[in-house]
Amino acid sequence: MGQSASAAHAHGRLGDSGPHRPALPALALAALGVVYGDIGTSPLYTLATVFDPANGLAVNAFNIVGIVSLIFWSLMIVVSLKYVALILRANNHGEGGIMALLALAASSVASRPHLRNTLLVIGVMGAALFFGDSVITPAISVLSAVEGLEVAEPALKTYVIPVTLAALIVLFLTQKHGTGGIGAVFGPVMVLWFVVIGVAGVTNIASAPAVLFALDPREGFAFCLHHRWLAFVALGAVVLSLTGAEALYADMGHFGKQPIRLTWFGIVFPALALNYLGQGALLLANPGAVQNPFYRLFPQWSIVPMIVLATVATVIASQAVISGTYSMAMQAMQLSFLPRMTIVHTSEREMGQIYVPGINWILLVSVVAAVVGFRSSTALGSAYGIAVTGTMLITTFLTFFVVRYAWHYNWVLCLLATAFFFVIDAVFFSANLLKIVDGGWFPLVIGGLMFTVMATWGKGWEMMAAEARVRAGKKPLKPYLATLLESNPVRVGGTAIFLTPNANTVPHALVNNLRHNRVLHERVVFLSVVTKDVPWVAESERVKVELLCPGCYYVVVSYGFKDEVDLPCTLAAYKSAELTFDLDETSWFLSRAVVVPKRGHGMAIWRERLFAVMLHNVGNIAAFFKLPANRVIEVGARVEI
Repeated sequence: MGQSASAAHAHGRLGDSGPHRPALPALALAALGVVYGDIGTSPLYTLATVFDPANGLAVNAFNIVGIVSLIFWSLMIVVSLKYVALILRANNHGEGGIMALLALAASSVASRPHLRNTLLVIGVMGAALFFGDSVITPAISVLSAVEGLEVAEPALKTYVIPVTLAALIVLFLTQKHGTGGIGAVFGPVMVLWFVVIGVAGVTNIASAPAVLFALDPREGFAFCLHHRWLAFVALGAVVLSLTGAEALYADMGHFGKQPIRLTWFGIVFPALALNYLGQGALLLANPGAVQNPFYRLFPQWSIVPMIVLATVATVIASQAVISGTYSMAMQAMQLSFLPRMTIVHTSEREMGQIYVPGINWILLVSVVAAVVGFRSSTALGSAYGIAVTGTMLITTFLTFFVVRYAWHYNWVLCLLATAFFFVIDAVFFSANLLKIVDGGWFPLVIGGLMFTVMATWGKGWEMMAAEARVRAGKKPLKPYLATLLESNPVRVGGTAIFLTPNANTVPHALVNNLRHNRVLHERVVFLSVVTKDVPWVAESERVKVELLCPGCYYVVVSYGFKDEVDLPCTLAAYKSAELTFDLDETSWFLSRAVVVPKRGHGMAIWRERLFAVMLHNVGNIAAFFKLPANRVIEVGARVEI
């Protein structure tokens, strides 16, 4: 789920080691407010979706105990064992999440280009599915909380959709202001949430202790063996109890493994287990409560306070996913899988708090469409699981290559370790494929559109880089500069920085500037920005300078895929005897490429046209690099791909 989250951003990089690292209790409290919002609010809708009459599962003692057993042991095996115990070990310099895992897996097989390209395609599919998941999570979470109004007063049913839409619209409209102010309350609110749902579960277990038989895994097996096909269908809803498991891994870089493990085993897992057992006990005692077993756990006088608490908890869950989507989008931009869109840093003190306007409005429109189109959390449950299980399946697949090729574990051990979880993930994913007609198509459509955009942009960017290398071979930079200086061009004061893909390329902007203005600056810098397959690059390795000829330099600025990109700030901080930057006397020259699609090249003509449209209309490179608008000169160039 959330690839990073606002409360974590509010605390900075909480998982960093060092003398100022917060104490474990503070880290654990912050992790509760970020990591567990999604999985912590799953009890709102999981059992109601499992026993939806459309699934054909009778509400009887055998089925109730079997389902609760499947939920309990799914949490135990998939979350506790797979994510908490094992996958948290697969970190990219301390960072987690599918984009970090993709970078790690791809770099581990860098010597095998075909395998690397395959992993990139599969990893991009996982990231695309995450975007689909990011639409469903806010919709189903907030809607399921507001549906408590029906329990409090059936006449309020007509207000459920309007109140849900109002809450979501306000949530998205406030994103531009950042979340540092409210981030501090996320942890305490989630502590209250888990305590309340755990206590509610305990009080109901006492009324039907027979539900405790669900702790025996044989009950889940017996249910599956008895129902077979119906049990397979039910697994598509059981998986809703696991939504948010990816956040355990994704937010590792903010908190570290220990706080995440401590909070999971110390409060989250016990509270979830007790609540699901309590809902099961309630259904054993009163099968008629199946329409909304979560809210029926509470006495009537407490329904309204619980609706308020649940709504706040689901907004926290939604906020984590929204912030995570911004973070994933930024990582995808850094890794050249998305166009460089405007990124707004909403905090002057804390890195990581970002807002991406383009992504925000796309999410808002999609989430509103999901709420209006599906109109209930039960209906949205049919659309939910397929994106979650698809991402989980791809995470397991990529982890195999990390364990085998990056860590060099024994081949047989790697197969056995990952095959066990891969089979479980595949079963859950297959069960959710049955729900494509009932709503599963929705996140798949979103994921398909995002995959098309990401794959097309990545391939198009690669083709442009290849074209630039061919161009460099025809007109190498160093001989070009030598010939240019021999002609004694007119020199003017200041520094000209030309952005270029590599040291051998003659930038279009340089050629066109000489053709039109017939001058050369006193200092000429050819600058390449490189994104490495690591989350963070040390400041000592940030800037590398090479002298090409008198007054001309080649500079490489390196960032990790989670670093904040700010070229003026980076260059201003660089000091050396050979070169310093006075930004008041620096002009930035950019080549604005106009892509001309040609048949018979690397992509289908419609993809080349799509790439051309995105390159022309989406994003602003100067804004992405935070270049001062009054010092930027853009020069057009035609590029055939």
